[in-house]
Amino acid sequence: MRITGLALVPPPSAADLPKVTPELLASVLARYSRSNEGIASILSKVDLANPDASIDRILKFVDYGHASIGGLTGGLAIALDGVSMWLAYKLFELAPMADGQESSTRYITMDPANLPLPAELGVPEDLAPRWLALMGDAFAAYNAEYQRLDAAALANPSLVRVPPDAKPAVVARLRKNYALDRARYFIPLATRTNVGLVQTARMWATTVKHLDSLAHPEARAAAKLIRDELMKQAPRLMRHSFADPSYAVQAEQELATSLKLGQERLSSASLADEVWVHVDRATPPWLPEAQPIAEALRHRANRYGHQGSATRRMRVTFAWNNMALAELRDLNRHRTGHRYTPLIQAGFYLPAEIDRAPHARLLQGQLELTRELMRRGSPAYVYSLLLGAQTPFEHSTHADKFIYEAELRTGMGAHFRYAEHLSAALHAFFVQVPEARNWVVEGTAEPE
Repeated sequence: MRITGLALVPPPSAADLPKVTPELLASVLARYSRSNEGIASILSKVDLANPDASIDRILKFVDYGHASIGGLTGGLAIALDGVSMWLAYKLFELAPMADGQESSTRYITMDPANLPLPAELGVPEDLAPRWLALMGDAFAAYNAEYQRLDAAALANPSLVRVPPDAKPAVVARLRKNYALDRARYFIPLATRTNVGLVQTARMWATTVKHLDSLAHPEARAAAKLIRDELMKQAPRLMRHSFADPSYAVQAEQELATSLKLGQERLSSASLADEVWVHVDRATPPWLPEAQPIAEALRHRANRYGHQGSATRRMRVTFAWNNMALAELRDLNRHRTGHRYTPLIQAGFYLPAEIDRAPHARLLQGQLELTRELMRRGSPAYVYSLLLGAQTPFEHSTHADKFIYEAELRTGMGAHFRYAEHLSAALHAFFVQVPEARNWVVEGTAEPE
């Protein structure tokens, strides 16, 4: 694990890193999520004499919208190279006020060499050989399925949804994404990735306190690295970033809940889709909602448009019984409200294009190792999970934020499984708020 404070005075080990403007910082972090180079390598290619050209070049490559970049231009930025996907997920969960990016699974190395050591993760020493063997088998399954699916799409181009006027380079990229996005369910949650977050020193102190209160050695190691870096800029606030009994006790109780529920529901079968949506439209009697739903929604030009008080005041909680970790990692990044999952394996998702039979031995071995880690009460059970593991996931927020998420995750280019989940939630929402149906744009997620 390596950490760099991008907006801070560079540490002695990275004295050649440049100081960057907020706008350049935002574009660099955007590029970071589409690369496996590490932050120092990306920064070395920045032309400080002409930062505007560097910004334009990066943003043209990543093709991000203004909203996802604009939020990255303020606060204190920290980049962590080489953390597990679990820790990256946890950071987004614990930092709901942060803006950030994580390296996409389409761009990181899928090989056992890209794993932390078992001891770094707290994997029991006697189970370490078994864990390493399982991770190797999972990567082998991923790579085999990717090659098979890529070859199938090359032989039968109709499998991949592409725009009619797509250039050959775009067609090749979409074919690659088709294969990667279906094979990714075999990727271990322990795989190393990179994550960058931007938030205030106050929110960093809370995040670090959370990390330092967890039972996972990787989380506590990250807490120390982040604290040591930020002590250079906000020493008064970061003094309050150490483990706290209230945080530690809640972390212990949540772990106990996950272990109990996980052992009860542990399965490698595929879990059928279920969605639950609860809408609360209640208002105080002295301040009723006077605006029609149509007036709250119909004036928007797109999902970034401002919504009226009718949806901004409406509470929405939505949940799925079977969110695969591959999707959870992204849906967990929607910052508003509260997100909760016990992070268990209540089933294992594979898309229709993948036959489960050739992978039965892998899935059974993964299930048995997860069961043994849970039986021992080990927090390291999270590192035996693969991205196909299905877990319950709940998000509570307001209707305007839910509508934005539904339009985004079913919109052009959305991952096919995001679109399935959000489409189901959106239709359950329409049952309770039928007036919104004509003003919410449910996309088709084409092309991928």
